[in-house]
Amino acid sequence: MSGLSRLEMEGCRSMLGLLDNEEIQALCDTVTNRLVQPADRQDAIHAILVYSQSVEELLKRRKVHREVIFKYLATQGLIIPPNTEKHNLIQHAKEYWKRQSQLKLKEAPELATKTEDIQLFQQQGKEDKKAEKVDFRRLGEEFCQWFFELLNSQNPFLGPPQDEWGPQHFWHDVKLRFHYNTSEQNVIDYHGAELVSLRLLSLVKEEFLFLNPNLESHGLKCASSPHGLVMVGVAGTVHRGNSCLGIFEQIFGLIRCPFVENTWKIKFINLRIVGESSIAPGTVLKPAVTFEQSDLEAFYNVISLCGNNEGRVNIRQPLESGTGDQSLGGGNESLVSKRELSLPNPVKH
Repeated sequence: MSGLSRLEMEGCRSMLGLLDNEEIQALCDTVTNRLVQPADRQDAIHAILVYSQSVEELLKRRKVHREVIFKYLATQGLIIPPNTEKHNLIQHAKEYWKRQSQLKLKEAPELATKTEDIQLFQQQGKEDKKAEKVDFRRLGEEFCQWFFELLNSQNPFLGPPQDEWGPQHFWHDVKLRFHYNTSEQNVIDYHGAELVSLRLLSLVKEEFLFLNPNLESHGLKCASSPHGLVMVGVAGTVHRGNSCLGIFEQIFGLIRCPFVENTWKIKFINLRIVGESSIAPGTVLKPAVTFEQSDLEAFYNVISLCGNNEGRVNIRQPLESGTGDQSLGGGNESLVSKRELSLPNPVKH
């Protein structure tokens, strides 16, 4: 859902018009998690505007250059010192749009509200939406390529980040369940886009890990529900510098954004890391997802219960009487499967 008002959209549209086609496409990839395939330049600009959470988030993007904001303000008759820093230019633009909004409200009280703007874009999206069958295998591959490239690029040993990492890639109530091990089993839950984003960032930025996904047939599995939830299970190896520390398995729950076609955000993540020291001697590290597609579908069936406590208790019984390993899900995210991830002790931090 866009967080921009009508005037902010008009102003940002003018700014984006100053970027070349390659910059527009790259910005669209960043804002929409590279899961939107615009038909043309105008379609890409529309996706950027609708999917941006706020005007600050959009204008702070590296690809929206300081010079672009300065030129826009100049065309609006605002005289700003040429050496003004970008964050101050953004503030000038916001204040300008606020003044214009107040003037329009005085001249036309019936001016549409932000909610009406959102409904307009939603209606346009429905009219423009093409009937197509989503290739979830391809979606899973593209998502994993985008996610791990972006996350790994935050590792300071790999140079400057390629794009901006942050909570904008997650739904606000996202959940992360992180399984790892030092001398004993550890399972920690994180809630909220900000906290989940920071915890994942710390893996590469502070602990200097590099997660290398295996996107071959055994390393990636996807499933979808009739309600639009897409499950992506991926396996890979964990590295630090020239050392391979172990393997990981990760499950993503993705939900389509209703306002931009073929655009998805992360609803929950379950991550389990296995340290090399926990693997039996002589075992070849071959990362593979141990779930079958039916397991991922069952995973969805549990979270669709939405507060049915009795259903959750009954469903967990096969696990609790099975191997004794803790499931990747918890509460509403418990996993229905006797083939629970049999992962040993994860990497030490």
